[in-house]
Amino acid sequence: MDKLSLCFLVVIGLPGAFLQSDMQKKAFVFPIESDKSFVTLFAQVQKPLKAFTVCLRVYTALTRPYSLFSYATRAQSNEILLFKYRSGVYSVSVGGSDAYFKTPEKSYAPVHFCISWESSSGIVELWVDGRPMVRTSLKKGYTVGAGASIILGQEQDSFAGNFDTNQSLVGDIGEVNMWDFVLSPVEINSVYNGKAFSANVLNWQELKYEAQGEVFVKNQLWI
Repeated sequence: MDKLSLCFLVVIGLPGAFLQSDMQKKAFVFPIESDKSFVTLFAQVQKPLKAFTVCLRVYTALTRPYSLFSYATRAQSNEILLFKYRSGVYSVSVGGSDAYFKTPEKSYAPVHFCISWESSSGIVELWVDGRPMVRTSLKKGYTVGAGASIILGQEQDSFAGNFDTNQSLVGDIGEVNMWDFVLSPVEINSVYNGKAFSANVLNWQELKYEAQGEVFVKNQLWI
């Protein structure tokens, strides 16, 4: 075995090693409740944001609150946050301000979410399985900071840390994509239906990530 191949094997075998992978048809699996299991995502671009869209799919049996997507800066731990607040209610946070959405509940089925926000109007949207919830407005004129720590599986109460076991995700999460603009309704439905739509901040098919703790990459359970 040549030295280059040996080096590659060592790097990918290290716990918490940085990886880049096409995650199509894959999911991160968080099998146990923990404050030490999480995935850090590395953005393709690091810049202040005047708009964004984040989409992902989650499969969990949890009934308690938990974090789905946590984007923190050193100035604001809840710069962008998608959070299951209670049964039938999700919160979307931008710049530390929260908007709450009532949603239909699905038992033991994967759920697809998209959240979007734009600074010019402050309009924030939550889409669940390709259907829009009633939109609202927050942080008009705000700019989302750069240099973010992006975490799956935990809520960041400080930059890249201060996790709470009781807010951790237990289950599967996949198809995580992020854009620096607001997707149209047609585009969101295309993403929901699994059609390729290249993302320019986080791209699930060219994902850079680092996993810590009890996290596994497995074939997704949904079609």
